[in-house]
Amino acid sequence: MGTTARELAAATPGTRDRYIDLLRVASLGTVVGGHWLMAAVTGDGVGNLLAVVPELQLLTWGLQVMPVFFFVGGFSHALSYRSLRRRYPDRSVYSVFLRVRLQRLLRPTMAFVLVWGAAALVVQLLGGGGGMTGVALRLVAQPLWFIGIYLAMVAFTPPLLRLHERYGWGAFGGLAGAAVAVDVLRFAAHVPFVEFLNFAFVWLAVHQLGFLRADGRIRMPAALAATGLAGAAALVALGPYPLSMVGMPGEKISNMAPPTLALLLHGLWLVGAVELLRGPGTRFVRRARVWRGVVAANGIAMTAFLWHLTAMLGVYGAMIAAGLALPEPATAAWWAQVPLRMAVAAGLTALLVAGFRRFERPAHGSAAPVRGTAPIAAAGITLCLFGVLGLSMVGFGGLLEGRTAMLVAVQVSAPAAVVMALGGWLLVERAGRGSRA
Repeated sequence: MGTTARELAAATPGTRDRYIDLLRVASLGTVVGGHWLMAAVTGDGVGNLLAVVPELQLLTWGLQVMPVFFFVGGFSHALSYRSLRRRYPDRSVYSVFLRVRLQRLLRPTMAFVLVWGAAALVVQLLGGGGGMTGVALRLVAQPLWFIGIYLAMVAFTPPLLRLHERYGWGAFGGLAGAAVAVDVLRFAAHVPFVEFLNFAFVWLAVHQLGFLRADGRIRMPAALAATGLAGAAALVALGPYPLSMVGMPGEKISNMAPPTLALLLHGLWLVGAVELLRGPGTRFVRRARVWRGVVAANGIAMTAFLWHLTAMLGVYGAMIAAGLALPEPATAAWWAQVPLRMAVAAGLTALLVAGFRRFERPAHGSAAPVRGTAPIAAAGITLCLFGVLGLSMVGFGGLLEGRTAMLVAVQVSAPAAVVMALGGWLLVERAGRGSRA
């Protein structure tokens, strides 16, 4: 029988940075709530509330909190990798580090991929796939882009941590400078495809801030927040950067896909802001009841994130099947329905979490690194990375028709993406098991 959240909370060492755990839960919760709110579903498909009411796009400057999650990831990865290095100073710990960091990420992700892949196959064999079902097959895979980016962050932690330990803020500056160069080449020199490099430079720079946080080197959070906010505002005012910090349908330029310098500055603003709140946040999470809630939420956070769009689309699908009228987005009737829709989506998400949370539980026991497994682990995470990103782009539709999507410069189909993701995960698991410590 697994350890309860109450028992885990009671056993928490006094040295643990509980505020980081609070940020992890709060950032994912904000993303889930934002997705539920922004979905503007009509009989014709799913749109975006921010496109219907452009004035609301300013809210993304506070609610686009993925940079906070990646910042928290950098902090946690630094601590985890250093702990393994201290324990095994004479061995490469790469394969074990990958498995330790990815257990609670990849296992629920692979369960999600297999369940939705099987459902998509059954639907298409029965001749379905139109209407809201087709929309669901396409949309439910989109949040997997986040998993893919996070995989890259874990994969690059060892070399980037070494750069951080040698250069400190200079390592962050190098990545930020590369992001600036990419945008110059993109917008001033019109170099094709160069913008995709910022998927790495922008997000890895935010991740690098977590390393700095781990070493106590973010000493002027107010200056960081002000610099980020002022810089992002200036870029948006001068163009060509859009106001929204999330992607908008039909936009020629998005700050998110691929990421831009404006999004990096937005990340600086958010990191500075959450660091300014560190004192009161730490005091808040020290309360026993609050900490138990954070521990419980952390135990199911990834499962909830993976299935929250399934729940949301299930709510709308049920409304359509029952013949209920869907009000026009942003009308008074639509806003009046928002609390009820979100409450039902939360309830359905809770049911899905109850069914799939077992995959988020980490395996028990520890393993010692085995020499020669690092290349296997590297190959595995590379395959998994491309598989998950490919699936986020192509979705689960068109499994039988061979539908493809462009991943950087390569066409990827859903079956190929599933095979890469599963095969890569198995390689990471195999390489990281090591020998019994």
